[in-house]
Amino acid sequence: MNEHWLVRRSTIRLLWILFVAVLALTVLLQLLFPVHGHFGIDASLGFNAWYGFGACAAMIVLAKALGWLLKRPDTYYEREHGNGNGGHD
Repeated sequence: MNEHWLVRRSTIRLLWILFVAVLALTVLLQLLFPVHGHFGIDASLGFNAWYGFGACAAMIVLAKALGWLLKRPDTYYEREHGNGNGGHD
């Protein structure tokens, strides 16, 4: 059976190269078209790229911490009710 084109290693590699090239191009275009920021730091080269990356990384860390805080064992309901069906007899 043939693999779907999106799961082939060659396609994944090509997509990564294309995504990185597009992202690099958008940052380099800022050299040709300067950005006039409102707060000073937002006019720095590649601000949107590193701010977006930092925000995404912070959301991942927050989600991991929240998952750790709210995580319950697989047998949480079985232990509570003792019969394994969530208390429904």
